[in-house]
Amino acid sequence: MTYLEILWVAFSAIRASKLRSFLTTLGIVIGVGAVITMIALGSGAQAAVEAQLNALGTDLLSVSAGQSYWHGVASANRVSVTSDDALALMRDGTTLKAVVPSINRRQQVVFDDQNVYIDVIATTAVFAQARRLALAQGRTFTEGDDHARRRLAVIGSDVPDELKTTADALLGSEIAIRGIAFEVVGILARKGTGGRDDPDESIYVPFRTGQYRIFGTDRLSDITVQVRDPKKMNASILEIETILRSEHRLRPEQPDDFRLQDRSQFLSAQAEASKTLTYLLAGIAAVSLLVGGIGIMNIMLVSVTQRTREIGIRKALGATRGNVLLQFLVEALTLCLLGGVVGLVFGWGAAVFFSKLNGWRVIITIEAVLLAVGFSVLVGLFFGVWPARQAAQMDPIEALRYE
Repeated sequence: MTYLEILWVAFSAIRASKLRSFLTTLGIVIGVGAVITMIALGSGAQAAVEAQLNALGTDLLSVSAGQSYWHGVASANRVSVTSDDALALMRDGTTLKAVVPSINRRQQVVFDDQNVYIDVIATTAVFAQARRLALAQGRTFTEGDDHARRRLAVIGSDVPDELKTTADALLGSEIAIRGIAFEVVGILARKGTGGRDDPDESIYVPFRTGQYRIFGTDRLSDITVQVRDPKKMNASILEIETILRSEHRLRPEQPDDFRLQDRSQFLSAQAEASKTLTYLLAGIAAVSLLVGGIGIMNIMLVSVTQRTREIGIRKALGATRGNVLLQFLVEALTLCLLGGVVGLVFGWGAAVFFSKLNGWRVIITIEAVLLAVGFSVLVGLFFGVWPARQAAQMDPIEALRYE
């Protein structure tokens, strides 16, 4: 038998049992579809975290209040990070590019007949540059505005929606923050980072204005520090610790009473967790591929039994063991490959559906496609060998006698 004849016989056997072929490939379809969907969702989540990391930057540190200790025992009072600490970092920091103190509280904001509570952040004029925030309209406040304690506000992109108005209507208008009128001079472009201190949902005011007119305190929520060289992050961390310990008059044996956090480390850890979860979900989904492969092996074994006389006739007409082996292997591989292609389309559609339904980001890579389809082919090859060998090793005389 030629290879074309073997292929023709194999495809004819599949077409002759359409229902059996469909049920055989169903497990592969579900398995490949699940793998593609899980990898697409996981890759999308990982890409979203990496985008947050890139947007945040790898050169930022955050200093916040910690716990004070006395002889190893934690004090009941939290130590504050104050504006004096920020001034000390600005004055003495040689490896620091920018020091951005901020006071953040939810405050009552009124515009026309809308009365809502929004995060109000008092910060310095370099906040947009340090935190990589872009302006969509208007301008940000300047250092001169800060020193003059002018009542200006720069709002996040989602604030107009919260106030049931538009950005154009707010720009140049006045809003009342805690009963004090502030002129809206700028609107930030969407950042899309979400989470705590989301700039899209915040209102920024000059630091001294917020400190004296709104909050009435020199206690800071945190200090964002931008280092000059991200490759020398450890040196910058050591310098910050040295300055703040001196400012807080801590003895060598006393632990730090402030917290110093590298924000990029949290997002990097989150990205690794997303990657691990993707692999875990894909591995669980791959189990269904193995189940589908076992189903193919069972069906092919049944097929060998049902077609015993056919095998005997083919061998009697000159078909070799290799011809019979190849015929049944082609049948198994064809079923798995067909199931892989259909499962790929199914998984692609499921990923897009979840993306539209929940707004999740999905990424379908060529590597994931090749992995899922290639694995389905390997499943067909692995689980098709035994039934094919069973058929190839049949004695033609015994096969012809089979009833």
